[in-house]
Amino acid sequence: MPEYQSPQNETPTGRLLLVFLATFVVLILFQPLLKKFGPQPQPQQPQPTQPAQQSSTPASTPAPTPAASQAAVSAPKNAKRKTGEAAVATKQASAESETVIESDLYKITFTNAGAQVKSWILKKYDNDKRQPLDLVHDIAAKQLGYPLSLYTYDENLRKKLNSALWVVNQTGRDLTFEYADGDVTAKKTIHFDDSYVAKVEVEVTQHGQTVAAFPAWPSSFGDETTANSYAVQKVDYHPLSPISRKWWGGQNPVERLDIKHVSGGNTIRTPFFWAGVSDQYFGAIFLPDDPQKAALVTLHSSLQVPRDSNKPNPNETITVPVLGAAVGDTNGHTSLRLFAGPKNLQVLQSVHSTPVQGFEETPDLSTILDLGMFSFIVKPLFLWLRWTHEHWVANWGWDILILTVIINIALLPLRLSSMKAALKTAKIQPLMNAIRDKYKKYDMRDPRRQEMNQEIAALMKEHGVNPAGGCLPLLIQFPFLIAFYTMLGNLTELRHASWFYIRDLSSADPYHILPVLIIISTFAVQRMTPQGGMDPQQQKMMNMMMPVMLGVISWNLSSGLCLYWVMGNVVAMLMQMALNRSDLGRQQREMMAKRARKQQAK
Repeated sequence: MPEYQSPQNETPTGRLLLVFLATFVVLILFQPLLKKFGPQPQPQQPQPTQPAQQSSTPASTPAPTPAASQAAVSAPKNAKRKTGEAAVATKQASAESETVIESDLYKITFTNAGAQVKSWILKKYDNDKRQPLDLVHDIAAKQLGYPLSLYTYDENLRKKLNSALWVVNQTGRDLTFEYADGDVTAKKTIHFDDSYVAKVEVEVTQHGQTVAAFPAWPSSFGDETTANSYAVQKVDYHPLSPISRKWWGGQNPVERLDIKHVSGGNTIRTPFFWAGVSDQYFGAIFLPDDPQKAALVTLHSSLQVPRDSNKPNPNETITVPVLGAAVGDTNGHTSLRLFAGPKNLQVLQSVHSTPVQGFEETPDLSTILDLGMFSFIVKPLFLWLRWTHEHWVANWGWDILILTVIINIALLPLRLSSMKAALKTAKIQPLMNAIRDKYKKYDMRDPRRQEMNQEIAALMKEHGVNPAGGCLPLLIQFPFLIAFYTMLGNLTELRHASWFYIRDLSSADPYHILPVLIIISTFAVQRMTPQGGMDPQQQKMMNMMMPVMLGVISWNLSSGLCLYWVMGNVVAMLMQMALNRSDLGRQQREMMAKRARKQQAK
């Protein structure tokens, strides 16, 4: 290269130093402008590790195929990382999609937005419109969260996990959801079989640390359409060891938290076999694989719903409570089973909790049914009713009538005993009145009043009269009445069971025909039954007041219970007609006539 000679008489070395110095100064002064407006280097994209993942930057990348569900975006966490700093891959879907899992029992629709359930239809149960029942409460879920969303104590993390687009892979009835954004990685695996039970596993890490993320059922159930249906929600759990007692004595195996006792966001760390939320007929119950490490988070929210679900009007709403539950392992990795289905006794008895070392018995889910203090009657009664339904008549209304007839025939000896006791009481009534007249002059607080009671008791003992003999049949029938009420109000087998014009035996008679029949039949039974030991005026008043009072009580009771009540009165009338023709009945009528003549003579 020819040597260049400067027109000035400067040395080449000095001029070169001046050029370097000026260039350096210009670079320093314009560095901020170059960073802001200059071209940015494009980072090298990592190669995908699996076919479902694609690069997010090339515009020419083809769209994902439906068979792959979604495309996972795999890219550096930060495109401006310094040279040599490790890039963290992300795993996210490019678009929202849905996945359906179906069997003979259910049809479940998942969305990859939050990896949660949008619809959980039970094919063998229907709603009030006689359509397949969706367990997901549409209004509540949109505001409070969908089933199998994740609950974390960090609210920001919770919102991220339940709104992000997860990558989903489906193999038969197995679903795997994955998500990663560099800071958070999450994996949710769900396995379904031919039952109402699903296997759920969840793993979440944040900044490399394991995070407790609990699968949740946060927003009640889709069968709740009236204010009364919301009022019966409960959060229940079965502790390994009973921690409370029943009010009538004995240990309480299940802790039942009604609306008043559920706090939103409260954590219960008592080891338990199962825990979850339920309403009158359905439940979502979590059964942890390790009960010793499981925790329950109770959820309680309020919701505005239409006053009339059949005719929604945004200007006519009511505020209702909504309960939910989330269960998981406090150590982070959660593995459990979820039962989401009907509170059907036979179904519940088939689902057992995880065995725990040191405990001989493994409870099933039948304890979720709160059958009250007469549960020892309710269960055999229902098993008997179900046997009649399966082997005699396949209609629950007729089954109730058959069962009512059998129960009343079985109670016939007690009815005879009651009539005999009433006759004996009527015979000694004048003597009892004489004793009362003897002590009438003494004040009620006078100790000598106790002598009157002792004389009456001695008189009754002498003539073989049992003070409770007349009330015994009523006392024995009362538990059966309560048992029927409990059975009709808790067992899904009788939900939406029809009989003639009645479409749902578990709901009130829409035309109130049965309550009216209760009034009429009760009045007829009262008139036909001799009551020799009662004052005629008092008897007349009772004959009018009792039927009306029972009619008011039964006005909004379940149709099945009213059907039992009416049939019981019909059977009682037939029995009383037969008893009135017997010697015992004639003696009672003669006693009543004699008493009436004495009253007229006065």
